[in-house]
Amino acid sequence: MEPSTTPTKPTPKPKPKPGDKGVEQEEGKVQKGKGKLGSLNNPETYENVPGRVIPILENEFSDFDSEAEQFLDGETPEPEFIGFRLKQGVYGQRQPGVQMVRVKLPYGGITPDQMDAFADSVETYAPLKKGHITTRQNIQIHHVPLDQMCHMIRDLAPSGLSSREGCGNTVRNVTGDPWAGVAEDEIFDPTTYVGAYVRYFVRHPTTQLMPRKIKTAFTGSDADRAITGIHDIAFISRIRDGVRGFEIRVGGGTSIMARVAPTLYDFVEADNGDFLKVSEAVFRIFDRQSWLRVNRARARIKVLVDKVGIEEVRRMVDEELEGDWVDERDFTIDHLKFDLDEEALLPEARPATASPNGDRSEFERFVEANVQPQKQEGFNTVEVKIVRGDLTSEQFRGLGQIMRDH
Repeated sequence: MEPSTTPTKPTPKPKPKPGDKGVEQEEGKVQKGKGKLGSLNNPETYENVPGRVIPILENEFSDFDSEAEQFLDGETPEPEFIGFRLKQGVYGQRQPGVQMVRVKLPYGGITPDQMDAFADSVETYAPLKKGHITTRQNIQIHHVPLDQMCHMIRDLAPSGLSSREGCGNTVRNVTGDPWAGVAEDEIFDPTTYVGAYVRYFVRHPTTQLMPRKIKTAFTGSDADRAITGIHDIAFISRIRDGVRGFEIRVGGGTSIMARVAPTLYDFVEADNGDFLKVSEAVFRIFDRQSWLRVNRARARIKVLVDKVGIEEVRRMVDEELEGDWVDERDFTIDHLKFDLDEEALLPEARPATASPNGDRSEFERFVEANVQPQKQEGFNTVEVKIVRGDLTSEQFRGLGQIMRDH
């Protein structure tokens, strides 16, 4: 028998609001900025030199030296030391007495001199004589004794390499499209803005002890080779009325409760620093979510987005941007941008050469699988397969020399 009336659909349960039970916030939390550039609170200096994105502070090596020595002498409790070493990019391992260091390569960029520095370090400090490339564009070196770790990170520094905030509840390494700057389908190359973002948030007081880590990606193309959807926060190049900006996505992640990041804003200006302002607003809100700190496994920003919805997160960010803290910050990016005209540094294109025996079949197969033309006429990108992501010192040096020569 047919029902006389159409069954009514259950009313969707309203999403909780910040401050509701289970979504508690830490009210009145002091969230400072970095301080004036060049001051004692912010002694960083910036260089537009290949590979030198993260400012390196000599005193941090001395601090690591003394903190490690105090821990090894039993003067510092292990939980206290763990928090310190994680911000220096150093992880404990299951094997007793040894550590792993995670060296950040912002947007995956690396120079020949840095390849040589890695070769020297794995030869000197790594028992397995190899380094490992991670999916997030870091280099990890394992099994280093703690009393040797401070020497290794100091040895890497002259080439511009830094492990600062490679671990911990911080803004981790910022990844990017491997074809940034050379892809035909780029809206614009975001590399210079990646540099500004990295420099703004490294050592930033608000991002030193958040509920959990922040993973960031930038891409200049809708092909999305940086896989923005799986990141805590991500930026996709956009141009509106001739103005550069980014679509900002927030709340993606894999592992427990996998989510694809929804769009927070369709367009946020780049050159006026608004993308940094919005990012800091997001991090300030995330940092105050005391309910997320209860369960480390679920303490990611995607949980907040899932709990209250992206519309509510957008309202929270809009409200946060009305706060007095905005006027206390300098969001201009001219001094932060990583401005390097790589095209001006290009060598002359080399003439094509023939195979010595006339048989180019193997070479042609390699080209088909591993070579793509760049938007710069006469130049190409070449992909190199790294088995298991591991590189020996000889391979680091060999690839570094190829980079110099070609």
